[in-house]
Amino acid sequence: MRLLYLSFILLLFAQCAETSSPQTENQPTEPEVPVYVADMHYGFDFNNWRTVDGKINNGDVLSGVLSPLGVTAVQVDQLIKRSDSIFDVRKIRPNHKWVCLFEEDSLAKPSYFIYERNAKDYVVFDLSDSIQVWQGSKPVVKELRAVRGTITSSLYNALDDAGAPAELALEMSSIYAWTIDFYRLQKEDAFELLYEEELVDGVPYGKQNVLAAHFLHNGVDRKAYFYDQDTTYGYFDEEGGSLRKAFLKAPVEFSRISSRYTKKRFHPVLKRYKSHLGTDYAAPRGTPIVAVGDGTVTKSSYTAGNGKYVKIRHNGTYETQYLHMSKRAVKAGDVVKQGDVIGYVGSTGLATGPHVCFRFWKNGQQIDHMGEEFPPSDPIGEAQMDTFMVVIGKLESLLQETLPEVVPEAEVTVGDSLVEVGVDL
Repeated sequence: MRLLYLSFILLLFAQCAETSSPQTENQPTEPEVPVYVADMHYGFDFNNWRTVDGKINNGDVLSGVLSPLGVTAVQVDQLIKRSDSIFDVRKIRPNHKWVCLFEEDSLAKPSYFIYERNAKDYVVFDLSDSIQVWQGSKPVVKELRAVRGTITSSLYNALDDAGAPAELALEMSSIYAWTIDFYRLQKEDAFELLYEEELVDGVPYGKQNVLAAHFLHNGVDRKAYFYDQDTTYGYFDEEGGSLRKAFLKAPVEFSRISSRYTKKRFHPVLKRYKSHLGTDYAAPRGTPIVAVGDGTVTKSSYTAGNGKYVKIRHNGTYETQYLHMSKRAVKAGDVVKQGDVIGYVGSTGLATGPHVCFRFWKNGQQIDHMGEEFPPSDPIGEAQMDTFMVVIGKLESLLQETLPEVVPEAEVTVGDSLVEVGVDL
């Protein structure tokens, strides 16, 4: 993302070409690798060659592909040895494309064999007497695109109906993870996106990179702009505030960790070993317990083990839970802000003394929050603010200039969610 931003500022999404340096083994000189330009294929002008192409079949090995084309077993063995440090020929995969180049006046033996490792990268085998092997890459063309849409069922469907890659739903759920709960999108929520798409041979390749976005959710237009301010890069609102908010390090002040997250701990009450999927903070009874981040209270209840507890959903990815309270200060459905008091330290449930057992969920799985690398929340610095305002002004202009005039109508069923495409938020 950092390089993407710099390329945007310096080149305004100009075409870039990637070529790799040739590599050989036990050769006095390096092979002369053709430079890949837009009107050529794999660095060759196909007008000067006869070509035979195909795809790797299940069970194919290199010798099985090359032998019918006139390549001897000795040459195949030399290719395998020469390519050992460059590409493991045992890794050729079914349905990957290959091309052989023959001299125009002969189909007796190919001069080159080219294997596509993926949509962008390929390996060239020079079948001449010197036998050389090198890797290359097709040029990646970056194009600026914009899309707008209205939610009638899900963000995934809205993007698809608007003619944009539905995978952008994942990118947007990441950008707005701290401000929008994508499980609770409303009908008539709307969005506008400016994004960069990478193309190889005119076909989308890799992920799409969002540069600017408007997301109208619950009547509030939430804007996001990508910006690199040297020490911190990410998405910021129109006032320079980071869209990513860090959690507080602990839910109570003036506390100490009395027990850490572990898969095996001797339980002081049950007198047996069991997992302790939380962090205990010992503090005096009645010490305020605060929400470590913005969110919605999903549970404020009591069980024999947890005692009085509160659970908060912060976004589609993160949830936290606070156990053994002496008193709860919120109820299910309450919206809380980072630092709001949600209860008080106690020893209800299976507890031997006053503390809060703090539990953390990521994508439905309990994790050790102390080992989690949370995103930065630094706002745009004062020294960068003028430049930031210029950049977002340009992004806004590009967004409006690039947006299509006609918005496709979507005919979908209300009630779908991101879960339908496997998004585990």
